[in-house]
Amino acid sequence: MHQYLKSVGFGNISSKDELYQILEEVEKNFTCHELVYMEEKMDFCEYQKEYGPGIGISVYGDLNIDEYFRKQYYSPFFFGTGITSYADILIEKRMDKEAYAGICEDTKVGISLIFHLQNTLEYLRERQITQDKVKYTSVTLSGLCNTGKILLPIKKDKVQAKKQKEEVKNRMMLMDAAKNGDPEAIESLTLDDIDTYSEVSRRLITEDVFSIVDTYIMPYGIECDRYSILGEIRELNIVKNEYSSEEIYIMKLEVNELTFDICVPIKEITGEPAVGRRFKGNIWLQGRVNF
Repeated sequence: MHQYLKSVGFGNISSKDELYQILEEVEKNFTCHELVYMEEKMDFCEYQKEYGPGIGISVYGDLNIDEYFRKQYYSPFFFGTGITSYADILIEKRMDKEAYAGICEDTKVGISLIFHLQNTLEYLRERQITQDKVKYTSVTLSGLCNTGKILLPIKKDKVQAKKQKEEVKNRMMLMDAAKNGDPEAIESLTLDDIDTYSEVSRRLITEDVFSIVDTYIMPYGIECDRYSILGEIRELNIVKNEYSSEEIYIMKLEVNELTFDICVPIKEITGEPAVGRRFKGNIWLQGRVNF
């Protein structure tokens, strides 16, 4: 059973038998159905059913010439909104199934963000049309989260906020220069990291770490597309899963200058979310590549 079914409102599934019934319903009463040619007499197929605005389950498998569908795997999904990044994107196939992972190299974050590709069939179709010369314009990221905590914001005046934005902008410019092999930029980044480490070590003696660190995103666990995040809530909405009637928070977060949406069950949140406060949790990162 998929660990992140809980994120889209299926936290009360008690048995595999109930799960199989839900997957059969996805195949029979789908919201969206796509297929793409893979080989003679066999297409790769996706059945997708929404159980609320932007949330649901996708089932993937092979469809033969006799219209017989053989399921390979399924995946809960949550579609984010807007554009998260215009940075360079690389897409790689997973070893064990017809699923793909995307890699986003955004200098705002400082690490390569790896995400589960949502629009797999659209990508395969584009690859066939362009003969493996697919061009990407942007990516829309989203996160599935099972539990989380709400933290109060860090108090900052206008001068501090402006200074922080300038520092982030300067660091991005240095990161770009360092990627191109500029030795001065590499040295400057190294010195900045040493200064930051010294300042944080000094402040931790009298302050809590979450009063120093405003937002972060870093790898979590052994899965490459799972991350621990702390982000500021920009927008907040509630949706309901039509099958289970579970209510889910949809939050638009700003994390390390990146903006993306996450979904998390209301009953699994500690604290009262509000715009301006911060959300802390572990997410499964998904993404929709825009061609």
